[in-house]
Amino acid sequence: MVDVGVVGAGAGAAALSYVVDGSHPSADLTVLEKSGGVCGRAATRRHGSLTYDYGANYLKSDDERVADLVRETLGEAGRVDVTEPIYTFDGDGTVSEGRDTDEHRWSYESGLTQIAKRLFSETDATVHRRTRVEAVRRLPETDQWELTDTDGRQWGPFDALALNPPAPQTAALLDDAEWEHPVRERLAAAATDVPYRTIWTAVLHYEFELDRRYYALINTDDDHDVGWIAREECKRGHVPDGESLLVVQASPEWSVDNYDGDPADNVAELAELTAAVVGDDRLTEPDWTDHQGWRYALPDAGVQSGPVASANEHGLYPVGDWVAGEARLHAALRNGLDVGERLAYAL
Repeated sequence: MVDVGVVGAGAGAAALSYVVDGSHPSADLTVLEKSGGVCGRAATRRHGSLTYDYGANYLKSDDERVADLVRETLGEAGRVDVTEPIYTFDGDGTVSEGRDTDEHRWSYESGLTQIAKRLFSETDATVHRRTRVEAVRRLPETDQWELTDTDGRQWGPFDALALNPPAPQTAALLDDAEWEHPVRERLAAAATDVPYRTIWTAVLHYEFELDRRYYALINTDDDHDVGWIAREECKRGHVPDGESLLVVQASPEWSVDNYDGDPADNVAELAELTAAVVGDDRLTEPDWTDHQGWRYALPDAGVQSGPVASANEHGLYPVGDWVAGEARLHAALRNGLDVGERLAYAL
């Protein structure tokens, strides 16, 4: 029996757990997740008859191994293929047709969180939600890992430890970790150096159907206060017929400037900006709204590979899109599969 601890239940952690459990059926995996859900920024909420992905909007079929995982392991039940195109708009709000692509854009009738839920369901891993890890300790007498949560409970010892939080939060854990070794310092510094974009998201609902040919609009010149507008009604099962639900992601600059502002004011401003881009004044007055700030939304670069490889030699495995170096859901999943294989091989 080997014990593996996993901090965070994001997509990368779910893929890692799937690989380790499949390679070592006797492995005991314990996953500690600070929030009430799984799949990290690939997050889903529900409001009455509405279902919406308010972080990552879809999973691309951009990686063959991840595409095979979706098709063969996660199954077809409830899977949604968004077929409408993505158009572009510039800093002046001028909309243009985007390029055609053969890539699939997947979600699920129950939302993107199904990815992690289905992967974890294929394992015997135990996922403890609303459990925030506060301290990491290396046990010198056994070279195992021990965790302490904010309620003072201790977890472990673990023969290997995977760290799935965003790079800044992983760096904070490593900075305070009880592990006197140069690898800890190098990995913490490397994680600290990973640059992130902050994104503030507004969710806007309307009691009418928006008649547009596209699924989403993306700003391509980084010169607009809005970066992304997506129509959740294009996903089967998300929005009742005759209604519209827009997920609006502000630009990183706007998000940083307004992150701590009044949410109602932020939503109202983003609704006005959205109405101007889409070309429909009715969008200034949504009948229901939601919002979310993502302080560590998108890594702009990956962590240095050297400190990560050195940490692996000590049974410590960073995992996620910031390790892959690409701020995409498929990249997080692929990294989870790859890191899971390295961890399983080392056990």
